[in-house]
Amino acid sequence: MRIVLFGPPGSGKGTQAARLIARHGIAHLSTGDMLRAAVAAGTPVGLRAKAIMDRGDLVPDEVVIGVIADRIEEEDARNGFVLDGFPRTVGQAEALATLLAERGIAIDAVIALEVDEAALLGRVEKRARETVAAGGAVRADDNPETLKRRLAAFREQSAPVADYYRRQELLSAIDGMREMDAVTAEIDRIVAEAKANAEARADG
Repeated sequence: MRIVLFGPPGSGKGTQAARLIARHGIAHLSTGDMLRAAVAAGTPVGLRAKAIMDRGDLVPDEVVIGVIADRIEEEDARNGFVLDGFPRTVGQAEALATLLAERGIAIDAVIALEVDEAALLGRVEKRARETVAAGGAVRADDNPETLKRRLAAFREQSAPVADYYRRQELLSAIDGMREMDAVTAEIDRIVAEAKANAEARADG
């Protein structure tokens, strides 16, 4: 199974990705982790990414796609993978589709975790208050203003990705504000249905 897990910051993608990996024995493809691993391994794509990151620039799509291309050839990804945090733009989604088509594979399901932004902000504000009350320091990226900027960037850049996959009839939306186990159960149902459809296509 090849799954894209899609949603804004704070939607629970990391937790649900970990559960998918444990249940289905598939690889976790996080672009940040993959870039760091490629840099550490000194691969050609990793060396190019390092030079860009050392300058403080954003890694361009073609480099990220190159890292993904290398990663999906590794043994643990042969059985499938969960893409977490990628694609972030329609251009990236199109580049990913081209990459996979060249290898004769495709995305089986895109699962979008939908959240109430006001509730997310409330969670962050509460966590920040509790951290301060306990005498701790609030992380720079764990505050309402940072989350507002990240949510705005997600709406602007990534929301069109949902429409891209919806047109391909790959998108399944889930209420990400539900209890964690309920979200997991719904994801499992979607994955089981996608797996059945993939097997039916293979048999046909």
